[in-house]
Amino acid sequence: MSPTTPFGASMRQHFLLDPNYRNLNHGSFGTHPRPVLATQQTYQRLAELSPDQFLRYTQPTALLPARHALAALLNCPVRDLVPVKNATTGVATVLHNLAPHFVEGDTLLYFSTVYGAVENGLFSLRDHLPGPTLRLRKIEYAFPITPAELVQRFREAVRQVRAEGSRPRIAVLETVVSLPGVRFPFEILVKVCREEGVWSLVDAAHGVGMIELDLGTALVDEGRDGGQDGLGDDGLGLGPGPDGWGKIGGVDFLTSNCHKWLYTPRSVALLYVNPALQHLIRTTLPTSWGYIPPPSETPAKPSLMASAGRKTAFEALFEFVATADDTPYLCVPAALQFREEVCGGEAAVYAYLEELVNEGADLVAAGLGTEVLGDGNAAGKRSAWRRCAMNNVRLPVRVVQTVRGEEDTAGLTAELVPAVVDWMQRRLVEDYRTFVPVFAHAGWLWVRLSAQVYLDRSDFEWLVPVLKELVGRVKKEFKLGKVSSHL
Repeated sequence: MSPTTPFGASMRQHFLLDPNYRNLNHGSFGTHPRPVLATQQTYQRLAELSPDQFLRYTQPTALLPARHALAALLNCPVRDLVPVKNATTGVATVLHNLAPHFVEGDTLLYFSTVYGAVENGLFSLRDHLPGPTLRLRKIEYAFPITPAELVQRFREAVRQVRAEGSRPRIAVLETVVSLPGVRFPFEILVKVCREEGVWSLVDAAHGVGMIELDLGTALVDEGRDGGQDGLGDDGLGLGPGPDGWGKIGGVDFLTSNCHKWLYTPRSVALLYVNPALQHLIRTTLPTSWGYIPPPSETPAKPSLMASAGRKTAFEALFEFVATADDTPYLCVPAALQFREEVCGGEAAVYAYLEELVNEGADLVAAGLGTEVLGDGNAAGKRSAWRRCAMNNVRLPVRVVQTVRGEEDTAGLTAELVPAVVDWMQRRLVEDYRTFVPVFAHAGWLWVRLSAQVYLDRSDFEWLVPVLKELVGRVKKEFKLGKVSSHL
């Protein structure tokens, strides 16, 4: 099915973006089209006309088709999927519920590119458990690295934890990393977790609406030759099309934002819990009317929601979590309708975003004389890292571990990075009316680029002279001296 409005500049008419603003950072907060906004405003008006009727009866009824639509998109039963505010909340909710089940020696594994707020949540969880109940094992990595090498590091970490006499209990994984914006080999990592008896918790903040996710079909065979399927020499062997990409049937827990890539208002996310583990999820954050007490304790107070008795305890748990404007949840069907009728369907959106961001990243890297993170192998194939709607381009600014003011400094000192990043990002918004995240990784500054249906090649062509000028301004603003030859 072809889009009724061509992708690119013509598609901007459906969004509320300032005509003078180029939104090259859709990945951080998303934005939604006009028809979806109209749907939300309709629900908001209904809520104000009769608050009790809306919150007690209308909203729970309207929430069900939204959950059904997401369940169909993810190929999972609707009873296994519930709403949460955002992916960070989803991760925290799962870990809060699992905390009573951890015992001394249990280890949580995660990667060094974990989202910062999620890592803070891991620290908080560990600190609030008694004694040395939970250990955290961070798996460090930096580019260049292949997805297959990353998977091997995970296998080795699991085995090392066991060799130390501890139990690898749960792993926090990602679908697409936030910074740097790369596609994680989550399909195989979930498969490894199943093989090793480790719970898998997937932070798919960048997931629904950007890439295909199939919760009903498990990846079975990773033994095919990865060098022949478009993945380069990463050895994953997922293959093109339906052969393996996005298949994570058997995942234990997954949470994904809808407001980033699916075109719903902020904030909307889903939480999937494997039915075999739903009995472990007894409270929301904050604890609300659906709380499920232990069997030995007094039954919970009746729910405010009249429909609660017609749902499983897991579903009813998340139906009403404190009073808030939950109308964004109800906009999921409208967002999917827009994607189908205006954009030509999910597959068309996924394909356009991936192709555009890869073309745009190559173009920007060529214009700066640098490179794209996780670039292809010697044969020139794009790597699996780049199979998503975000790519990263290196700026010609080296980051070095030296004291500012030393002679012969070869680049930007690490202590100056936060100030430089903040200055650059502010200038992008205020002076150039755009935004791309700037971050340090593996000894360089990088920018993360996001594709979207309202962007096209010309937007990335426009960005090249902007970044060149901005780098030159950094040199002057921060008086970097001899670093100038590296900028």
